[in-house]
Amino acid sequence: MIPVGMSTTCVYPLEPEPAFRLAKLAGFDGLEIMVTNEPTTQDARILRELSEAYDLPVLSIHAPVLLLTHFVWGRDPEIKLQRTAELARDTGASTVVVHPPFRWQAGYATQFLDIVRRISTDSGVEIAVENMFPWRAAGKNLKAYSPGWDPRVMDCDAVTLDCSHAALSGVNSMDFVRDLGSRLRHIHLCDGSGPIGEGQIFDEHLLPGHGNEPVAEVLETLAARGWDGQIVAEINTRKAKSEAERLDLLRETVEFARRHTAAARAPQRPSAYATDSLRPGAAE
Repeated sequence: MIPVGMSTTCVYPLEPEPAFRLAKLAGFDGLEIMVTNEPTTQDARILRELSEAYDLPVLSIHAPVLLLTHFVWGRDPEIKLQRTAELARDTGASTVVVHPPFRWQAGYATQFLDIVRRISTDSGVEIAVENMFPWRAAGKNLKAYSPGWDPRVMDCDAVTLDCSHAALSGVNSMDFVRDLGSRLRHIHLCDGSGPIGEGQIFDEHLLPGHGNEPVAEVLETLAARGWDGQIVAEINTRKAKSEAERLDLLRETVEFARRHTAAARAPQRPSAYATDSLRPGAAE
């Protein structure tokens, strides 16, 4: 069964302890830890203790690559990625999620793919480069990332597909699934309503099924393929007016994932008119 985890960003700005608690109540299989300025997101010992207390493994670690985490673990992005891989190894996480470099990180950007491969090999942790999206200002797309926002055209071994980012970039999530093949290793489960420049200006991270991306088809396709990666919810619940309301959103998300991964594995019943000698290609 494909594990369905929850990113700590789903309950931001709450700390990891309530994130573990809510993930357990909602029925998730584990956590993705977004490394932030909050010290407990950086502490392997505390994260292991929380993992044991709630019987939920740390599935993955998201590197501190956001603008708001610019100074976490210093300003050298290679060191930040190295420390993220060490944190993943020390917490038992199998995957690190990292964004492509910003364009102004010129030295890091030119070596990024080699750095990713080397750190992954040295640490034994899979580093999955996440798809991003064009930035837009004054009606024009800006080159914010280098070598770019689309890992399909990068020489990387593992990729994270974020369905909200796919919507914002104007690329159908199923195109990523088809084009990436076995390089697709990690899913950020969420949704989006449309591309930047068409009335859409920010990264939504809607609940799956609440936007226009074919999220159900993505999950069903991967499950039918026998995919052995991870699905991690990364939804925005900040408008929830209470913990109970937030928990309802989380439960809806994990139930969506379970439903659409189970559907692909369920055996198809033959029709009432089927015989013992089904024609080639008919359902078994």
